[in-house]
Amino acid sequence: MTPLLDAAAIWKSFGDHAVLQGVDVSVTRGECLVVLGPSGSGKSTLLRCLNLLEPIASGSIVFEGREIAGLPRKHAAALRRRMGMVFQNFELFPHLSTTDNVAFGPVRVKKRPLKEARELAHELLCKVHLPDKLAAFPDELSGGQQQRVAIARALAMEPALMLYDEPTSALDPETVGDVLNVMQELSDEGMTSIVVTHELGFARRAADSVMFMDAGKVAHRASVDAFFTDAAPERVVRFLRRMHA
Repeated sequence: MTPLLDAAAIWKSFGDHAVLQGVDVSVTRGECLVVLGPSGSGKSTLLRCLNLLEPIASGSIVFEGREIAGLPRKHAAALRRRMGMVFQNFELFPHLSTTDNVAFGPVRVKKRPLKEARELAHELLCKVHLPDKLAAFPDELSGGQQQRVAIARALAMEPALMLYDEPTSALDPETVGDVLNVMQELSDEGMTSIVVTHELGFARRAADSVMFMDAGKVAHRASVDAFFTDAAPERVVRFLRRMHA
């Protein structure tokens, strides 16, 4: 099956520090790929390179059959409409209601009528289990609720691929489950996704495959069942043991 996204030999440096060193990553339609690894291994930088928020030094990124690495800024912005990005810190507009936060992209970018965009926003807010928060403002929501609004906002652009950059790392433990459940539901419905996370339970439940990064390289990738076994490389086994400790 042809990958929806296929990146090869990605190199990225900040100054003299090579953050990504020849990284290969691909995902097919409907697949959920979870990316694990220690802090500083390049996971978040990889996501930002895939959707062109960061330029790469070399390598290839093919998305929906098109080479996108090196696209001019105008074309890169259009490309990002096909990739939903959910960040650690929700980045909602504080002066807009949840409905208008979600409707903002369809109105401003896709030029959809405001009434139609708000109807879509209501539908998506219900999809992320916030039917009673349609008129709420971000400061009236918990962190987990704000992150679910951020997911709805990304979905409003009708992306082909969702990228999640440690979406639960800034949340209170009691709100993490609600966000992960929404992400799992979307994956179960066939949304293609790449998820950078430390949530091993989510990886076991929702992932089709798991990739382990270490020091800017892909150290291991396997199906979810094969990944969580003692047959994995020793570096992966040690990481998993520490995470369980």
